Amino acid sequence: MEWHACLDEYEKLVIRMSTPRVVIDNAVCPTATLVKVDSARRHGILLDAVQVLTDLNLSIKKAYISSDGQWFMDVFHVTDLNGNKLTDESVISYIEQSLETTHPYRSHGFDGLTALELTGTDRVGILSEVFAVLADLQCSVVDAKVWTHNGRIASLIYVKDCNSGSPIEDSQQIDRIEARLRNVLKGDNDIRSAKTSVSMAVTHTERRLHQMMFADRDYERKPILQRSTDSPVVTVQNWAERGYSVVNVQCKDRTKLLFDVVCTLTDMQYVVFHATIHTSGDKAYLEFYIRHADGTPISSEPERHRVIQCLQAAVERRASEGVRLELCTDDRQGLLADVTRTFRENGLNVTRAEISTTRDMALNVFYVTDAIGNPADPKIIEAVRQKIGLGNLKVKELPLIYHQKAEREEQAVGVGGAVLLSLGSLVRRNLYNLGLIKSYS
Repeated sequence: MEWHACLDEYEKLVIRMSTPRVVIDNAVCPTATLVKVDSARRHGILLDAVQVLTDLNLSIKKAYISSDGQWFMDVFHVTDLNGNKLTDESVISYIEQSLETTHPYRSHGFDGLTALELTGTDRVGILSEVFAVLADLQCSVVDAKVWTHNGRIASLIYVKDCNSGSPIEDSQQIDRIEARLRNVLKGDNDIRSAKTSVSMAVTHTERRLHQMMFADRDYERKPILQRSTDSPVVTVQNWAERGYSVVNVQCKDRTKLLFDVVCTLTDMQYVVFHATIHTSGDKAYLEFYIRHADGTPISSEPERHRVIQCLQAAVERRASEGVRLELCTDDRQGLLADVTRTFRENGLNVTRAEISTTRDMALNVFYVTDAIGNPADPKIIEAVRQKIGLGNLKVKELPLIYHQKAEREEQAVGVGGAVLLSLGSLVRRNLYNLGLIKSYS
């Protein structure tokens, strides 16, 4: 009996040593909430912490990461999308509970759905063909994310049978879905084979999209559509005396930027030992001290070049190219096929999309350009809105997260104020989708 008691105390000690300790402080910094995390070091722990914060659409303004021996400490300066400190107790409680678990991320909302993973050649109208095939095969799209980069497209689509509401498990139906989608994704003169797969597994959607595009080697291809944003500047140098490779990234700041970079480094099997993240105006500066998992730095010029290419691609994949259109309407079978067909018929190219449903409402976001990547003609946008419904499809401004507080307060008047107010509900909507609060209105 005495032995069991000792064993129990030992197990408690192990749990205490391995469980991250989290402190959330609103008193130290006047402009941001500090989130401090320290724990025993393990591969991927930085990504886990960043993932929790970015899944709530929080903006990381500064961060300091340090690993001393087997111990790991992070300090994040975070705000909501309006640049305000965190005051919602439900958000603070969720962050604490999530970060204090060994593996904080758990996918919510995708149980009982079938996941479709698609990669292929991007072209105008490809989404309308994908959604038309799914509608014809009686697949109801519940959630989806679509990224495009360097002439390639990757999408993770969660579907169910529109008649039974159950996941699609029939092997013959799965074969039909894969075959028809593969034909759509191949396009003309595609030297690469389009890839489709059907899975019941639940994964983190955005991390999986990075993995899919990385496996598709999008980083090796040159852009087909012209980009309106500045390309990220990435440098990699070795600090021989300390045995580190030092990675610097300079680019335009945006939400989820740190997640995209850390996700790529982690999946390339690099370990971040120290890092500093700083934002100034609309610019972000990120510096990482990394090694391979075996403790060695980057060892060759081809490897260094590959890291630069992959990090540039990671930043660019989520860059918000084009006009942001938000669709909010009653969900129905074939809705996405109809909407994206209207985009195609009017020469609009979808560069990124986020599809979701809440109860019986479709809440969809599309970023659109013209066929060659230029800003879409406002007259065409208005014609598309007339076709789909002015009250259903709206043009939305991007989050104003890069302005100083005084400038935000001056702009938060009239329509601008309404836009900011609507953005303020994004964090609570994420908590609602996670099932942690009953309402986000």
